[in-house]
Amino acid sequence: QVQLVESGGGLVQAGGSLRLSCAASGRTFSDYTVGWFRQAPGLERAFVAAIAWTGGTVSADAVKCRFTISKDNAKNTLSLQMNSLKPEDTAVYYCAARRGLYYSDYRRWDYWGQGTQVTVSS
Repeated sequence: QVQLVESGGGLVQAGGSLRLSCAASGRTFSDYTVGWFRQAPGLERAFVAAIAWTGGTVSADAVKCRFTISKDNAKNTLSLQMNSLKPEDTAVYYCAARRGLYYSDYRRWDYWGQGTQVTVSS
């Protein structure tokens, strides 16, 4: 079992930056593929970025060059640095984990945090 707790969301103006963090407990973080998803009102949960247990990273086209995912295995933390934020980035952001390969389909992920709200004003 893995427990995940996100923090760092908030309200920011367009063009600004936020850094989300996810603290994990329960199992060794390095054994899991970990990532971020987001869900805007009325829309399905969407993939943002992930780090495979091998260390490779992948990001959605919508956030490439603006968002950077990173993790610290020693501290069991996952981060998402979000720059050049746009109003369309407004959503609840979720930290997630799974064993094995990365999938963009949220239904293939096993463990979830409670989410943190990010609101970008125009």
